[in-house]
Amino acid sequence: MTLPTIDPTMQLLFGGVLALLLLASAVGFALARRVTTENGRETVRNLNARIKAWWVMVGVFALAFIFGKGVTIVLFALISFYCLREFLTLTPTHPTDHRPVAAAFYLFLPLQYWLVWIDWQSMLTILIPVYAFLLLPVLAVLKGETDDFLARTARIQWALMLTVFCISHAPALLLLELPGDHQPIFLLFFLITVVQLSDVLQYVAGKLFGRRKIAPNVSPSKTVEGFVGGSLAATGVGAALWWITPFTPLEAAAMAAAIVLAGFLGGLVLSAVKRSLGAKDWGVMIEGHGGALDRMDSVTFAAPLFFHLVNYFFAQ
Repeated sequence: MTLPTIDPTMQLLFGGVLALLLLASAVGFALARRVTTENGRETVRNLNARIKAWWVMVGVFALAFIFGKGVTIVLFALISFYCLREFLTLTPTHPTDHRPVAAAFYLFLPLQYWLVWIDWQSMLTILIPVYAFLLLPVLAVLKGETDDFLARTARIQWALMLTVFCISHAPALLLLELPGDHQPIFLLFFLITVVQLSDVLQYVAGKLFGRRKIAPNVSPSKTVEGFVGGSLAATGVGAALWWITPFTPLEAAAMAAAIVLAGFLGGLVLSAVKRSLGAKDWGVMIEGHGGALDRMDSVTFAAPLFFHLVNYFFAQ
């Protein structure tokens, strides 16, 4: 069996990520041994849980990047499946809604990623916002149950939009034709790196310097200082990665800033949904750090925005 050849640039990028993870793990281990207060221990536990989640995510995404487009699309389809399951498990649904729920899982989810697979860009951008939004309430109304009909239908529609339509824009980056010899796989690396690093850096900056809370009733850990500090740092990382993209350093910084802002708003919105349901996490898939949607909440808003910005300004 012939193993796939790994692009030298990808080797360099993942080598850098691996070095950062090793450093972060060492810092987390040292802090866990030195911190003595209960509040400090809780903060360190949360930080180490995020680092462990990063190890898992980097390992999974490394396999996808190594084995190419097909594996990457399948990976994101599985991520969407677990995120959709978490969303619909946590949000209340009616027993008579099994038809639209089944259509979401077994019709529109695979169909959306099949459209990514065959590179039908025009259809993948309207399948769920148009056809799914029209069909799902039809499937629900055929049961004849009108109690809370609008809210029930909207839950399924919104779940499908966030967890399937929005997340599918991440692997859809692989379909873009870029100028020169730029490879779209590095756009996906750019997106995931910036959006996830921003989340961690905002948390760390908030714990170190945070004073003024942005939305205390929605996400008590998010502060103005944490948002500003983490966003600037993540934007700087994005600017430093300009050489793997078709962007200039200034354009890369602007793109990273857009990703950071969209990711922050996505995390805030989905935190509000969790709070409204009285839940702390979307699930328990990642030990000590919630479910798949807890890790992908920022991607739901950032991926479509980044895809369309690149497609409009840089794709051929």
